[in-house]
Amino acid sequence: MSEAAKNPTHYRLLTALKAIGPYLREPLCKEGFYHFDCLSVCVDDTKSPEDREFWGWWVDLSLVDEQFEATYQIGRYNQVGEWVLESAPESATQEITRTQEVFHEKLVSALQEKFSLDVAIHDDSVEFV
Repeated sequence: MSEAAKNPTHYRLLTALKAIGPYLREPLCKEGFYHFDCLSVCVDDTKSPEDREFWGWWVDLSLVDEQFEATYQIGRYNQVGEWVLESAPESATQEITRTQEVFHEKLVSALQEKFSLDVAIHDDSVEFV
């Protein structure tokens, strides 16, 4: 494995992480730290689009000792565009878990295949239900 693959630049990591899907929040990222989220289930789809809130998850991915640590949280994305740590209703849990698991598989695969980097789930993460 080349040295560049073992120690990818921030730009190379961003490129690989963007390819996973629409989850990456690039303005919140910096070298060694990457933020993703997913709006999995609309709280009330009878509301107009600008008033909708969503159940979903977010993850902070931090580079620690040549591997990434992922800290997942579940909650509600409110009208002002902020995540609120809150238990999702049972009706939304299955879809939140599904999207979280699909994302995590893609994340692990991308980082392992492109850079030989592992992803560990941080102890502070919520467990996948």
